[in-house]
Amino acid sequence: MKNSKSILAAVVLATASLGASSAYADDISSPDQALTIVDMSATFGDAFAMNNNGDTFMDQFTFSVTGPATNLDAIISSISRTANTGLDITGLSLYSGAGALIRAGTMGSTGIQDIWTLSVNNLASGNYYLQVNGSLVSNTSGAFGGSMMLNPVPEPETYGMMLAGLGVVGMLARRRKLGKKA
Repeated sequence: MKNSKSILAAVVLATASLGASSAYADDISSPDQALTIVDMSATFGDAFAMNNNGDTFMDQFTFSVTGPATNLDAIISSISRTANTGLDITGLSLYSGAGALIRAGTMGSTGIQDIWTLSVNNLASGNYYLQVNGSLVSNTSGAFGGSMMLNPVPEPETYGMMLAGLGVVGMLARRRKLGKKA
């Protein structure tokens, strides 16, 4: 009798454990998306269907940097009617193609409007991806959108030429000033 109570308790516990695993959030991430970069900028985003309350996503947007070092600036946002509908963006990050975190973004606001920004200097040539994390906070649909810009870092020679030009302009201004005094 004592053995049958132990077995029954084990079966009840195992059944409860199986039921509990179905309460976890589903991952509704989209497959990786390659960004189309036009004139050093790109747009990206995703939309989620209704009835995904509590489900999470981790969308990745891949791109490549070619040529000289490049600065990256990115922004993402979502908007909902209330803070309790739509989705909640919980992160924006830049990773190397090999999966190493380069920089995490900064949250500008959360609630009705979720806004995240990210700035990175001197990206070398290579493969990268932006990762957007979040969750659906209601059974309504939700969406986010973003854009990024790549700007080449000026070569040191460019700075040298600019400084030389400023020096010449300064010298001419000084000469003109001295010429007026005479």
